[in-house]
Amino acid sequence: MMRLAFMGTPDFAVPTLAELMGQGHDIVCVYTRAPRPKGRGLAEEPSPVHKLAATAGIEVRTPASLKGDDEQAAFAALNLDAAVVVAYGLILPKAILAAPRLGCFNLHASFLPRWRGAAPIQRAIMSGDTETGVTVMRMEEGLDTGPMLMAERVAVNRKTYGQLHEELARIGAGLMGRALSALEHGMAQEQKQPEQGTYAKKIEKEEARIDWKKSARELDCLVRGLSPAPGAWFEAPNKQGGGERIKVLYAEPVSGKGAPGEILNGLTIACGEGALKLVNVQRAGKAPMDAAAFMRGFALK
Repeated sequence: MMRLAFMGTPDFAVPTLAELMGQGHDIVCVYTRAPRPKGRGLAEEPSPVHKLAATAGIEVRTPASLKGDDEQAAFAALNLDAAVVVAYGLILPKAILAAPRLGCFNLHASFLPRWRGAAPIQRAIMSGDTETGVTVMRMEEGLDTGPMLMAERVAVNRKTYGQLHEELARIGAGLMGRALSALEHGMAQEQKQPEQGTYAKKIEKEEARIDWKKSARELDCLVRGLSPAPGAWFEAPNKQGGGERIKVLYAEPVSGKGAPGEILNGLTIACGEGALKLVNVQRAGKAPMDAAAFMRGFALK
């Protein structure tokens, strides 16, 4: 078994930490983002990785940056075989990358070199990709450009971001476990990435607004790629004469013709090409609901 540090923050990273704990690796320290205010009371809540590490009695560190000499010396003093990084959220300087004996290894939620960067799962769905995957790579100073140890493909089908996120987190945990075993026994084979790749930029707020002039296929990909959060949305007039934001959590492209944004029947809305049948929606401040329940409480015009 190896002496490791684990560096991760959100739910996506939790299965990998649990997998490495279950394999008996000596996880001497966990690095994660500092607790942040959450909820109505704005009480500080530890990250999902922080919670699991604390429950397991593992030391947790939450530095705001790893660029300082003191933080880098403290990391080097851990005398690690390797560091495992999964959606940590901080840049690792050269001194950090070089400190572990075998290096630092990242689990990335795409089949590299496609979708390097911040939002690989969302971008894969929003772009209509038929497959994506997870990749374990050796980290270097470039953005997701290091040599790859292992990768696994996953079909996208009609999965939402939430569903694919959960699947890739589970598959990725096992993939990282196998990669570390290969490293430990000197059997890991690294493959250089092609220089050309696609960049998965962060999701901007304005991207989530539905433009009915686009095709039903494009909007279907948008809806699934942003579901359940932040959620693709459109604005509809309410009884008070104002506008209310309606999130679309799931929809299906269907045949149909009409002016973009025209209601054809029920909750089927005409698009620039084809039509989109809204299946699950959410009003502001309300729980998600199916189309029938929505129509009973909201007269969509």
